[in-house]
Amino acid sequence: MESVKKLMANKFVISDTHFGHTNSWEKFKLPDGSPLRPFTSNEEMDETMIERWNAKVKPEDTVYHLGDVVINRKHLHLVKRLNGKKRLVRGNHDIFKDKDYYEVGFDSLYGVRVFTDKFILSHIPLHPDCITDRFKVNVHGHLHANEVTRKIVTKPFAPVGQQDVIDQIDPRYLCVSVEHTNYEPLSFEEVDARIAKRWAETGYEGPVHSWGNGSGPG
Repeated sequence: MESVKKLMANKFVISDTHFGHTNSWEKFKLPDGSPLRPFTSNEEMDETMIERWNAKVKPEDTVYHLGDVVINRKHLHLVKRLNGKKRLVRGNHDIFKDKDYYEVGFDSLYGVRVFTDKFILSHIPLHPDCITDRFKVNVHGHLHANEVTRKIVTKPFAPVGQQDVIDQIDPRYLCVSVEHTNYEPLSFEEVDARIAKRWAETGYEGPVHSWGNGSGPG
């Protein structure tokens, strides 16, 4: 446990910054119709995220970005303004050449990244079969304000048609899209605390134990 804590120290994670995404605050809405992102311009969004990143991350820290850094290549230069040693787990919008990302300050590029003996990092949520006793939690992005859910039968012994089925946030996953992180990186200590809280709330004990009834992300 102590070695895991040492590995987590001074390391952060974030996803889906979408720097420079034109009109993203108008284009994307929450279910209630309110804006997905609480900004009124590209500049406000970008500058807020840069300021919050640099207030939290020191130059010697390491940040795993779980994809969708920018939408347009012309905004990649903003990465140069971000503190830390930056490592990219590529997302569906990270379509530019490797050299483009290295030139702005990323020192490593991945498809999926294993981090300690607890986390597996990806952009899109992985299939539940990838979450084993070795990789207990999939830390991911892509879903923005949403989360992976699974269906739970709360009355499993009731007759068919009388069972209560609810959607519950799946404790095997944690979304770190900026909409979930107050538009700033989370330290892995914060990630670990969020996971512990979620496991306690759901009664989940880890992937080697049976839990609920249903499937993971479709």
